[in-house]
Order: sequence, then structure tokens, then C-alpha cells
Amino acid sequence: MSNTDLIIEERSRDIGDFLVGRLIPFRKKRMVGPFIFIDHMGPTPIKPGTYLDIDQHPHIGLSTLTYLFEGEIQHRDSIGTNQHIKPGSVNWMTAGKGATHTERTPASLRQGQEFTMHGYQIWVALPKAKENMQPEFQHLDGSELPTWRDGAASFKLIAGKGFGKVSPLSVHSNLFMIDIQTSNDYDLTIQDQLRGEIGFCVVEGSIKACDQLVSKGNMLVSKSEDACQLSIQRGSRILLFGGEPFPEERHIFWNFVSSDKQKIEEAKSAWKDKLFPKVENDNSYIPLP
Repeated sequence: MSNTDLIIEERSRDIGDFLVGRLIPFRKKRMVGPFIFIDHMGPTPIKPGTYLDIDQHPHIGLSTLTYLFEGEIQHRDSIGTNQHIKPGSVNWMTAGKGATHTERTPASLRQGQEFTMHGYQIWVALPKAKENMQPEFQHLDGSELPTWRDGAASFKLIAGKGFGKVSPLSVHSNLFMIDIQTSNDYDLTIQDQLRGEIGFCVVEGSIKACDQLVSKGNMLVSKSEDACQLSIQRGSRILLFGGEPFPEERHIFWNFVSSDKQKIEEAKSAWKDKLFPKVENDNSYIPLP
């Protein structure tokens, strides 16, 4: 997604075993496992005339993951997808060598009503060997995702592997993304449950870690797989994410991600010259910055 109006940014700071700060990328930690970009949308009231309308824009070298808490989005892409996403379900578009998509408020919500838009749009970088793969798209309803309870906490595995569960979403690297909600204070034990780097987006409520309270709107990044002893406070909602990092650096420009700077330059020229695949019957374009 290109619209950055709703990104929540906090400065990073060190609190012992963790870094707490803005949504990635930020200066001290540009990626968490293969996750390279997290855009927090809202919560924002949507009124008539202020609908979400993100025109055609391109991607290479990544998968986009859309996960909503409130509101709805109509996703259309150059692969031929036309998918309505609702809260609790997940959209996963793998751009690979190049794909274009739009994101708009569905026609069913353009009837004069007001509603709230709230969710996350996330970019997951592809492994080097798959950066030039054919584009693909997958949608899963919330009922298709693994869910379970442990004491005061409920879990939903959105993507990847964790806590002995496997999401049916077809990911391309070792990663995890889990939606956690608590009805009371809950001690979260992660050791031996997840592999790789670990991040937490505090959607609602707060987390207590290293005697510090990390509140709503912040992101927490663990600096060690074995350091994750946390208490999630009552009434909180957390997105737990991460995975095994890649051995190569990733470069990012606008909507393009690649291990090779030359591929980004080629993508810039292709978009400027309108050589990218197009969303059918849509002549809107976001220009190269």
C-alpha cells in the first residue's frame, strides 16, 4: 500500500533485552525476520467522501499481507484477483517479479454510512531465490486459520508456523504472524515455540517487558530468542510476528524490495514507462516518487 497517512511512528529506544519503537523499517532495526514494512491503518472513522482509494501501484520482491480488525477493502490486481477482505480474514499477494494492485472501499460501504477502518498492511520480503517468481494471490477467511486458547489468552495463527500449529497460508520463508487477545493479565512464554527474530505490535492495551510498560501504538522487537518473557496486560491485543532473517541485505525504494539494487532501478524505469502488468479496466496510476 502506498498511502502513508495512517502510519503510527514512535522513536526507537533500548530497554535492556528489547528495542521498542516505531513500526518497521526504522533506523536501528530495518527488518524483523523477513518482515520489512508494517503500516498500521487507523483506527480511523471513514465518512462519505473520505473513502479509501489507493490507485494502481507496483511491487516487486515481496508479499503483501493485509489483516483487518474493522472495515473492509476491495483488492484488485494484475493477476486477475478481485477480492473483498473483511475483518479476521487475510489477503496475501506475492508480487515476485512484478505485480500491480489497487485497494478501495467496497461499493457496499459507499452508501452514505460511516464506519471505522483499522488494520495492518505488511510487506514480507521474498527469499533471494524467489524474488523473480511468478505473481500469485491467496485469500483465507478467518474460519480457515488455526485458533486456540491458553488461559486468559486467545490465539489466531495468521501466517507461518508457531506453537505447534501451521497456517494454511502459502508463505515462502520461515516466518510467523499471530493475533493474540487477552481477557486478563497473561504471561506469554515464547521460548521453543517460535523460530527466528520476534516482534510485537501493540494494537490495544500494553505489554510489560524488562520492567517497562510498552503501550498501544508501539512495536517491541526482541534482541534474543531466549529473552522473551513478557506479561500481556488485561484487555490487550498484540500482533506477534517474525521469523528467520535472510543472509543477504534487502534494499527498499517506494514499493520495491530486492536483494539487488539493479532490479529496483529496472522496476523504477518499468513503472515510469508503464511496462508493469496492469489491473484490468483501471486507468488510475500512482506516479513514481
